[in-house]
Amino acid sequence: MKLLGKSIDKHGAGHVSLRPEDDEDMWHLYNLISEGDSVRAPAIRRVQKTSATGSVDSQRVRVNLTLQVTRVEFFSVAAGATNDSSAGDSNIDTAALQITGRVTNENQHVKMGAFHTLDIEANRDVRIEKAEGGWDSVAVSRVDEAVVPGRGAEVGAVVCGEGTAAFCLLSEHMTLVTHRINMSIPRKAASTGSSQHEKALQRFYGAIFEAFLRHIPFANVGLKAIVIASPGWVRDSVYTHLLEQASKKGDKVLQKSLKEKTIKVHISSPHVHSLVEVLKSPEITSQLKETKFAREGVVLDKFFRMLGTDEMRAWYGSDHVILAADRGAIGTLLISDNLFRAANPTERKMYVALVEAVQQKGAEVVIFSSMHESGQQLNQLTGIAAILTFPLDIEVVEAEEREAKEAEAELEVTSP
Repeated sequence: MKLLGKSIDKHGAGHVSLRPEDDEDMWHLYNLISEGDSVRAPAIRRVQKTSATGSVDSQRVRVNLTLQVTRVEFFSVAAGATNDSSAGDSNIDTAALQITGRVTNENQHVKMGAFHTLDIEANRDVRIEKAEGGWDSVAVSRVDEAVVPGRGAEVGAVVCGEGTAAFCLLSEHMTLVTHRINMSIPRKAASTGSSQHEKALQRFYGAIFEAFLRHIPFANVGLKAIVIASPGWVRDSVYTHLLEQASKKGDKVLQKSLKEKTIKVHISSPHVHSLVEVLKSPEITSQLKETKFAREGVVLDKFFRMLGTDEMRAWYGSDHVILAADRGAIGTLLISDNLFRAANPTERKMYVALVEAVQQKGAEVVIFSSMHESGQQLNQLTGIAAILTFPLDIEVVEAEEREAKEAEAELEVTSP
């Protein structure tokens, strides 16, 4: 994401101009744009003109429109499965962002007040303007994070089983499935021997190799790890085949990348959601400890383990987490970006104030991305949780809160 301009006053009002460059930038914009914001971006309108002879000419015209936002939608088209290794890039996930609202600027092709939908495109400038309080600390932090140069996929992963494989790219805020393979592998049979089984396996490994070359940017300096994950023995066989093919083709870059970056990880099932297991594995955390998504996996795993062994230090749900924050008991706050995005303005202010209060007391705040598996797991658990620095009994704390409120009510009744 490129920052083209920024003007925000001390009251949180102002505008930011950005140029998205990839799918992750679309996700950032989705989290930055809220209902009521003013957004200016290019749009395509079909315009009809009637000539003097009565004929109608229709043409597409590019215009710049400013909308008062009423709805923001993010779409991620899931990758399809194929058993053809030459299927190309037709199965790549794509992200799309649509903004709907009323037109607020004069334009010869669009009436003021008319509803319009903007399809946000990569490398097209977007200007976001918010009213007072709109650019809160969470929104400003996301802008600062989004425009850091050199971002991109930091992990390439092949999640595989016998006959299945999903190719994924993991960046700071997204898990993108770029390709899927689904092939039938016949079982070994005494009547036919193992020839059919072995032939199918070789076709499968060949498809993986071709897809690996297209969908895993192994030569990129920014790619810190190549993960091959599977139940059982599949990951070892896949790695061996990739290395053998790289050697046969004399591809020294691929050989070096495989030897230096590959981490083989055991997972319980050959599905993309098993990446949660990958991200919390010791092999990954030691190598990627500085990345945001690896930190999410580690923190979430720590919370779930504490929930099972020391539940008085593992609280979740907004009401309980706020109570823990009021007592200065939070060591690590886990909160999903979904809460900031889906909340009404009052609730968003509450969550922003909670984050700021926890940070001011020196605690860690981890904002989870809903586009990572760890963020989706947190969303299933209310979207907010906390690891406490000391144990607190929820029932005792709630009883103390009730007593305090009752005492305040009595004081108000008796006061003149």
